Amino acid sequence: MNPKQRRVHPAQYGPPDNLSPLSTDSFPQRTPARIQKRAGVIGVQSRSRLVRDAGAGTPLAMLPVAILPPEILPAAARWLDLAGLAVFAASGALAAAKRGQTFVTLIFFGLITGVGGGTVRDLLIDAPVFWIHDARAATMCLFVATLIWTTPARWWRDEALGWFDAVGLAAYAVFGAAKALGYGVPPVPAALMGVMSACVGGIIRDVLAGEPSILMRPELYVTAAALASATYVILVLLGLPVGWSAVIAASAGFTLRALAIRYHLALPAYAERADP
Repeated sequence: MNPKQRRVHPAQYGPPDNLSPLSTDSFPQRTPARIQKRAGVIGVQSRSRLVRDAGAGTPLAMLPVAILPPEILPAAARWLDLAGLAVFAASGALAAAKRGQTFVTLIFFGLITGVGGGTVRDLLIDAPVFWIHDARAATMCLFVATLIWTTPARWWRDEALGWFDAVGLAAYAVFGAAKALGYGVPPVPAALMGVMSACVGGIIRDVLAGEPSILMRPELYVTAAALASATYVILVLLGLPVGWSAVIAASAGFTLRALAIRYHLALPAYAERADP
């Protein structure tokens, strides 16, 4: 073995022993993100790379490169996640109740609306699907659906669906962007992950309920989610504490969505232009 080269145990980010250390085409450059709970701190496997000797150009080792702080999300983000999950589940259960569906249908609508966006987000950023590993998520959806089923209908006005959805939209957009940043996703894709987290559940709900999708409505919906997630990412990059960033971003997204509900704000639609 070259004296300038040292091996790292294969379990530590390096390629298998049957591969040349010069070849990096046979194994992925980015290892899957895994949550490691140690003393209550959440960590993520860092990216590894081939480090070369600047003098001789000889590969030295496969060394881990720290790209993330040990803490992925602030402690308050867990409550933000549950809050967004609860109100999204409520919007789904209310959509089923509004159509006189059964208790099982209410539960299904609440669950699929609550976890739909987060499931797609976790699959795309290579994170463990949150509600599979945390019983609180499914429990919250079941509780909310049961609450709506057992309470009088007059408690849930027609506007309740829109307002619950607005709260969930803002909360989940911020949480999705924060989680994506924590898993090493660059800022722009992280903001898009926030939008996806906030909108996919509502899209699935509308499709199952036979309603026009939120994407096909002119009102400000996706725009409000984009405002919340983009604001969070920008404030974090500017160095503002994550807690304040989350509050400001969620408030901005909810305010825009509330104004759209109250005053029927909408973006201009595409209009065909006659040829000159």
